[in-house]
Amino acid sequence: MSLDRPVTPDPYPLLPAAASFTVTSADVTDGQPLKDDQVAEFGNTSPQLAWEAVEGAQSYTVTCFDPDAPTPSGFWHWVLVDLPAEVTSLETGAGAVGADLPGDAFMCRNDMGEKGFLGAAPPSGDQVHRYFFVVHAVTEPALGVDSDATPAVVSFNLAFKTAARAIIHGTYRH
Repeated sequence: MSLDRPVTPDPYPLLPAAASFTVTSADVTDGQPLKDDQVAEFGNTSPQLAWEAVEGAQSYTVTCFDPDAPTPSGFWHWVLVDLPAEVTSLETGAGAVGADLPGDAFMCRNDMGEKGFLGAAPPSGDQVHRYFFVVHAVTEPALGVDSDATPAVVSFNLAFKTAARAIIHGTYRH
């Protein structure tokens, strides 16, 4: 069964403007299919990410969002908040539930209710889904949320506290 529907827009140009910077990954090639271990069925392993330091950033938040999920609100796969400003990379698997994170960093619940990375898991037969891994350079040392904040609340705070944004996205179809 195919869930044919219009392709959803890239949500990030719809947000308040922010400067851009570069994020790279040994595990995600921009616009290309994700590796098997980044899929829920095969591993739930968050990818390695590295980014350039942003002048004036006091912390970073990392998110993974699928705007193509068959819901009006998309689907949040990962929300990592309050990475110290001196941190400019994450190793493969850094998003594991219970992972030891630098400084005061923590993970909020993804849309499955877990505080960690959830791999790609679109409905079988659905269209290709895009998974946006986004590093937000935050203007404050702490975003002002706790680990029980929903991804929507985190995003709301980011709308007002993001100095710059770096994006890389992978794809997956089940």
